[in-house]
Amino acid sequence: MKQNLHATGLGLLAALTPGLMADYPIASHRYLADPTSLVTKDRVYIYCSNDDESPVQGSYNIPNVICVSSGDMKNWTDHGSVFRASDSTTWAKKTWAPGAIERDGKFFLYYGNGGANIGVAVSDSPVGPFKDPLGKALISHRTPGVQPARDMWLFDPGPFIDDDGQAYLYFGGNGDDNVRVARLKRDMITLDGEVIKMNATNFFEAAWVFKRQGVYYFSYSTTPRAQMRIDYMTGANPTNGFAYRGVIASQPPINNNNNHAAQFEFKGRWYHVYHNRIVAREAGIPTGFRRNLAIEEMKFNEDGSIQKIVYTTNGVAQVGRLDPFQRVEGETFNAQRGVETEPCAEGGMNLTDLQSGDWVRVVGVDFGAKGAKKFSARVASAEQGGTIELRLGGPEGKLIGACKVENTGGWQTWKTVSGEVSGATGVQDLCLKFTGGDKPLLNLDYWRFE
Repeated sequence: MKQNLHATGLGLLAALTPGLMADYPIASHRYLADPTSLVTKDRVYIYCSNDDESPVQGSYNIPNVICVSSGDMKNWTDHGSVFRASDSTTWAKKTWAPGAIERDGKFFLYYGNGGANIGVAVSDSPVGPFKDPLGKALISHRTPGVQPARDMWLFDPGPFIDDDGQAYLYFGGNGDDNVRVARLKRDMITLDGEVIKMNATNFFEAAWVFKRQGVYYFSYSTTPRAQMRIDYMTGANPTNGFAYRGVIASQPPINNNNNHAAQFEFKGRWYHVYHNRIVAREAGIPTGFRRNLAIEEMKFNEDGSIQKIVYTTNGVAQVGRLDPFQRVEGETFNAQRGVETEPCAEGGMNLTDLQSGDWVRVVGVDFGAKGAKKFSARVASAEQGGTIELRLGGPEGKLIGACKVENTGGWQTWKTVSGEVSGATGVQDLCLKFTGGDKPLLNLDYWRFE
């Protein structure tokens, strides 16, 4: 993906033009789609179909689930692949449109094995690794209550736990009568009774349920004939009696194809996360099978109806500040140019294949009144190394320090390096710009200021 993004300058545009391309796209270094959310006390985790391995033309290839997260809705961390069906199951090869939820200290990930059946995986952490607890599908066409159905797709599982503790899994596709909901037992991997049939006008895919002020909201993507919007219904019961309420969001800009979204509350605000195809378009490649993430804030009227989303490129406010005096993962950023990520031998992910001129930007960094005097970074290099320039605002902004990186003996041979800093006070946007020769410079695991 590096070559395509280098060619477009998409990340560069983000830094040089205030307010442009900040939330649309997010995680712009990857092709991700079909987002759903899991909210904890201090972070929101977005689980996605992974289009990175899909061919530029032909069809989707989605063998694993990618997770990204944020604590402030502006800077996003790439946690990489948290589950790959072909490696972790004996029966599934695909992981379409995942949905995750937490219960009793464990995290449960539901996914579509194509449109044929639905699986579940379990982890002790929201970022995996997730493991297959059943050795088979959780739901198939033979599951009691699924049939009869006409040309039904079994995918897009959306988990939900009600206030009384009862858990549900919503799924289905390709027809108004093809909505299904299954009750789950406390273990979250066992069905509790027959699957329940539901109906939604112009239902196509992307079933998702949330609850607000005692009202259940069921959102979904409509059919191509109905413009592939995100519509919604509301009701007083999680399995029946829903009434159509209207449109949450029209077909996203720079999409013109399948649509998928989820809604969630985080730190007192509501959000609508979705995908479009601006990264592929700006990269100059066909957009059919390469999607990317985007997000908007969502608001409600006094009667509980949802105000229709107005798409923006920078419509989400930062909630909180980034603390530079704590460890910050290199793969955490708001905008970028040319970066890639990979699993790190020391755990988590790291930035890799950094070329001269590549950069990442984090926003809303609070250096405080006293400011910072020193910068340190965990780095590795099997080549000539390079320099990490610290600049305020963007890649051409004020230089406040630099950190020299030399050959460490390998791309996963890690060393901590440091440099002096001057002029870093107050709340700033910070750019880490990588400079050096014409070969790959270095890998970056994490950084912090003192």
